[in-house]
Amino acid sequence: MAISATASAAQPQPAPAIALNQLGFLPGAAKVAVVPDGAARSFAIVKAGTDTVVLDGALAPAAAAPESGDRVRLATFTALATPGRYQVRVAGLPDSPPFDVGPGVFQAVNAASIKAFYFNRTAIPLEERHAGIFKRPAGHPDTRVLVHASAASPARPAGTVIASPKGWYDAGDYNKYIVNSGITTYTLLAAWEDFPALFKAQNLGIPESGNALPDLLDEALWNLEWMLTMQDPADGGVYHKLTNLGFDGMVMPDKATQPRYVVQKTTAAALNFAAVMAMASRVYAPYEQQMPGMAARMLAASKAAWQWAQAHPRVYYQQPKDVSTGEYGDKDVSDEFGWAAAELFVTTGDAAWYKAMNAPALQASVPSWAEVRGLAWMSLARHRDTLNAAADKALIASRIDTLSASLAAGWKKSAYGIPMQPADYVWGSSAVALNQAMVLLHGYRMTSKRDYLDAAQAGLDYALGRNAVGISFVTGFGTKSPMHPHHRPSEADGIRAPVPGWIVGGPQPAQQDKKDCPVPYPSALPARSYVDHACSYASNEVAINWNAPLVYVSAGVQALTPAAGK
Repeated sequence: MAISATASAAQPQPAPAIALNQLGFLPGAAKVAVVPDGAARSFAIVKAGTDTVVLDGALAPAAAAPESGDRVRLATFTALATPGRYQVRVAGLPDSPPFDVGPGVFQAVNAASIKAFYFNRTAIPLEERHAGIFKRPAGHPDTRVLVHASAASPARPAGTVIASPKGWYDAGDYNKYIVNSGITTYTLLAAWEDFPALFKAQNLGIPESGNALPDLLDEALWNLEWMLTMQDPADGGVYHKLTNLGFDGMVMPDKATQPRYVVQKTTAAALNFAAVMAMASRVYAPYEQQMPGMAARMLAASKAAWQWAQAHPRVYYQQPKDVSTGEYGDKDVSDEFGWAAAELFVTTGDAAWYKAMNAPALQASVPSWAEVRGLAWMSLARHRDTLNAAADKALIASRIDTLSASLAAGWKKSAYGIPMQPADYVWGSSAVALNQAMVLLHGYRMTSKRDYLDAAQAGLDYALGRNAVGISFVTGFGTKSPMHPHHRPSEADGIRAPVPGWIVGGPQPAQQDKKDCPVPYPSALPARSYVDHACSYASNEVAINWNAPLVYVSAGVQALTPAAGK
């Protein structure tokens, strides 16, 4: 479906007392709301805006949530399966935000979460017919990029001019980083590999819509083609980032004109690149007719980057003195070696790659840009039925099931009924919730354990409003959503509504931007440490690696939830 760029024009409302997924639920999904502890012991579901009760039930016993400093009760209304628009009613409280029950409740947010990447494209004007009110001139063609002294080589000495166009702006800033592009592009391609039917039917209204590729693959290709330009053809090494020397101000992309540089080759960049190109080579192989030679080019680039990393296993990023943009520094690349080897094994079937992965020593964990071993296991699980005998299929199943079981255990003990635990409120906490949900969906696909699906649903519910601040963290979606994300185009374009489809980082107690913000944080408690202000890069920035699991999870819950009563 096409999505209008004006979807985000809804007026924000005060935070609701009853917290729940503000979009809604599939008929067969688990359905839960969080109610502040008070005198009430029961709840009702009413048709939105009426007194017509369609279901009632008892509130669960009160439980304390130390991360938010409150006591809450859960209202579970999973039995509500009839499509319609409803509210939760509890005596003594305002009714909950309205929500929908229906078969397509996540289609719009899924489409918008992908189209957010289009809105962050470099090197192309966003035309009104595709971008609506968020049209803008092209920014950063990146056809004349300088080789920084830290990236100099005999073939490309400092000051050499190279072309490195396309790609996405990484976050609220205008730079491009290979390490963060790695997990981002992986997650989009994983969504394609797991739920292709959903994406084949999708029309995002991007310039490539209607061509021979599904729109999701078109969007991912925009970034993959940039990534290919970041590899030095002379040796296979990969530049860590393409950046200004310092961050731009809050201006539109076409007004940001600082010189651009490629900075230092690193082991982490090479391995992220190797993993993603190996994966992309198998994803795009069926489109050989439309893209002759592309799959082979990607696989060759992957192997060249792997060889460079083998020869340079501990080249960690070191920020040059004249550069002050994002670092994405990582001094443990054992997980990147494992992930890259796993992707090369899945794509090629060569048992040497599985051996290189060192699977017995590689644990599974919830992924983040700096911790990617879980991506290896999810890819192996996704393809386990077609892997050759070199793969330990029992170990693959165990890694995914054990991690999923741990997350489900946290979900069961949470006062808010979510997998998030107090320690999970780190920078980008909303993406932690969604990456947890992505793991749980892999667990459900592999085991059919309903707890895993319901816990994944709870992670999506968290992102869409079942949280301590009562906000849907996705711009343009929900009764209350961020209006002032730390996102330069949203702040500088003169439009009241932010660019839609972006999930903001969410609460975290470190408050690194506190001294820079003219408004105070409302709380230091982990689950409440959030401020909707453009100053807040620590709680209200957007980032491509946070949006990608929103794409995956909104698609996965839509695709995997059984019909009501199943």
